[in-house]
Amino acid sequence: MSILYIRLPSKVAADNTQHWIALPCPFALVSRGDAIEREGVVPLADLADMVGKAQRVVLLIAASDVTLLRLQVPPLSAARLRAALPHLVEDQLMSDPAECVIVAGPSFEGLRTVAVVNRAWLEILSKTMMTFGANNITGLPAQLCLPFQAGAVSAAVAGQGADLDLTLRLSEHEGIGLPIMPEQPEAAANEVIQTLCTLVPEKPVTLYVPQEDVPGYRETVDTLLALDQRVTVYADNWSRWITGANDVSLNLMGGTGADSGAKVDWRSWRWPLVLATIALLVNVVGLNIDWWRMKRESDALRTTMIQTYKTAYPKDTVILDPIAQMRKNIANAQHDAGQVAPDDFTALASNFGEAWEKVMPATGSPPVIPTVASIEYSNRSLSVRMKEGVKMPTEKMKTALAARNLSLKQSDGVWQIRSSSK
Repeated sequence: MSILYIRLPSKVAADNTQHWIALPCPFALVSRGDAIEREGVVPLADLADMVGKAQRVVLLIAASDVTLLRLQVPPLSAARLRAALPHLVEDQLMSDPAECVIVAGPSFEGLRTVAVVNRAWLEILSKTMMTFGANNITGLPAQLCLPFQAGAVSAAVAGQGADLDLTLRLSEHEGIGLPIMPEQPEAAANEVIQTLCTLVPEKPVTLYVPQEDVPGYRETVDTLLALDQRVTVYADNWSRWITGANDVSLNLMGGTGADSGAKVDWRSWRWPLVLATIALLVNVVGLNIDWWRMKRESDALRTTMIQTYKTAYPKDTVILDPIAQMRKNIANAQHDAGQVAPDDFTALASNFGEAWEKVMPATGSPPVIPTVASIEYSNRSLSVRMKEGVKMPTEKMKTALAARNLSLKQSDGVWQIRSSSK
């Protein structure tokens, strides 16, 4: 899975330029296992192709654009929590909550971290990424992506021309950011260190700056904090930001109301879908052609049978089932001619008597009388009821009757004997 990480410029920097999309943005393209395939600093507009190809885009929103609050929130469902958040943070905001996206993180020790960001700015970022073709967009507060150090503060500096953006992570759940606009570019490091000492008067600070600025910041620290060098300067790199981003659960894009979640990348499925559609059409057309052919054969066969029936029985005007009616007429004709049908009483009783004699040979007295209680004929079947206590050789009788084209079914001590002839 390819993930594209982008550190965005602050809204202040965007407002101070005519084309904010041309501002340089650090980026890193990561493959499986957090292996960095490509990184650099380019204008956001130049990342359009990479954004469209990435399976996921993670935007690190400038810390100066995200306000983090720690609030005690009553236990509420997700829907009720979203409705209650604007009222819970209203007293701590200088702007109208309706103009902000407000997202709450998971509860920890009875408190929740609530992130607040300008809605218009976040929607601009979301729409820009979607215009580039992004399928899955995540927005994270940049301050929470810095490494967390217990008892210390992490900070980072990013530059947009002469303007700088300072990001601080004060604790596990807290962080701030602010823009720094020095009057003289050469005084940027001096203002950053002084601002850090003002915001963090006692704790040690780890400051991450671009590789080319490390010597200048270290020299400034040595000059301003000669007696108390609690600010340590390191070169910034993407590995720290990626590791920190993987631990952040606050997705700011989830509060925009836009469809910025995961989507199906239909482009990769285009040809499989085309092939599946073609295969479906071929099968549907083939099935319909086969059905039409069989339907024509069926109609032709029925027409032939009806014509044959009319030829044999021209007086019959109603023909619903020519085969059944033909069988009935043949049976009636055979009966009228004195021929015994296989399911007549005489034929059934005669065949049953022959089978009975074979299964239970006579012993000097009439063979049937001692064991058979009654014989009835109805619905073209013979019902033979045995006397109580008589063990009936059902299986042997089935075999003997089958040889005479008869079938036997036993139900409640009664043999039901029918003709097997169709």
